[in-house]
Amino acid sequence: MKAVTFDGIGQVKLSDVPEPQIQEPTDAVIRIIASSICGTDLHMIRGTMSGMIPGTILGHEAVGIVEEVGEGVTEIKPGDRVVVASTIACGKCVYCQAQEFSSCDRANPNGPEAGSAFFGGPGTSGPFHGLQAERARIPYADTVLTKLPEAISKEDALLFSDIFPTGYMGAEIADVKPGDTVAVFGCGPVGQMAIASSILLGAKIVLAVDVIPDRLEMAAAQGAIPINYELEDPVEALKKHSNGYGPDACIDAVGVDSQQAHSGPAKNGFLSRLTSFIDQRLVAPASLMFGSQWRAGDAPYQALRWCVEGVRKSGVISIIGVYPLNAVSFPIGLAMQKALTIRAANCSHSKYIPKLLKLAEENDFHPADILTRMHVMEDAIACYKHFDKREPGWMKVELLPKNNAA
Repeated sequence: MKAVTFDGIGQVKLSDVPEPQIQEPTDAVIRIIASSICGTDLHMIRGTMSGMIPGTILGHEAVGIVEEVGEGVTEIKPGDRVVVASTIACGKCVYCQAQEFSSCDRANPNGPEAGSAFFGGPGTSGPFHGLQAERARIPYADTVLTKLPEAISKEDALLFSDIFPTGYMGAEIADVKPGDTVAVFGCGPVGQMAIASSILLGAKIVLAVDVIPDRLEMAAAQGAIPINYELEDPVEALKKHSNGYGPDACIDAVGVDSQQAHSGPAKNGFLSRLTSFIDQRLVAPASLMFGSQWRAGDAPYQALRWCVEGVRKSGVISIIGVYPLNAVSFPIGLAMQKALTIRAANCSHSKYIPKLLKLAEENDFHPADILTRMHVMEDAIACYKHFDKREPGWMKVELLPKNNAA
């Protein structure tokens, strides 16, 4: 079958790979009817998340039709139309029973301290083959797959696989309450869902910080106040819109590939640029070594630092942007002096997907509004390059296996 695979830093290709098989009684095999490209995939291609094994199928977002299940699968059956949770969890361990699925003790074959298991990730996450393929093996199918209501379209369902749950979790762990002022750093797909979720949770003012015009325009269309950090200092702008205090919460929806301001009042001085250069090389040495053409961020901790500087005293920082294990820089002194609450997590998708499916139906909310491109999987390599360059109109890409129409 055809699949999109990682072939080394800066190298992604469409490959012929073996068909997936049932390996454990709790497995299922699904025919994928839609998948998508995520910023997390770019972290790995750029080399800012290390440890990827060449030949790994990429992608962790998909909607599919169940074709086969293992004898231990009881909740899912062949023929079901399902959304795949990006994180893999057993559903039985003490963490899963507490709905802390991203902390599952059993799913990651590297051991209970190895971190979240997810599709299409580096060796430390399993590894498990991803979902940008014609078919996929789904471990722990009863937990990882959720049957879709007929009213939920394939396009909306795709956003429940990762983007919508992650954005909603970002707002939830930021303690967003009715009347709050919230700042979201990064207006990519996850940031857009964090904005939408903050509004759904009752935020009075949402401030959207980015530099890419069409992303800021989409944020404004949702009701957020756009802040272009190359036109105004974002920290000062946050205070301006919150009576001088700073917002109640800041959500970092950027992660390690953050970009510094290259013009305007927030442009860093020489010392800051040198620090960012050193940080970038410490976080992504593989990208430097292999001369990756892909656009890694030039200030890995910039968004996080702005969050800490901009939030009000006793405020909350929510970190849902991806940082690799070798990321070590954090303004802990300022965070301590400001008495901040800081929460960071990989999303426990299986906790949120059923809840958000119901919420979307009740509120007539369509997360697929952020899907801006639809392409057959054979176009995936070109799609990756457009998405990596943050080109206008490339907010979120849906990939369709050529012969897998639902």
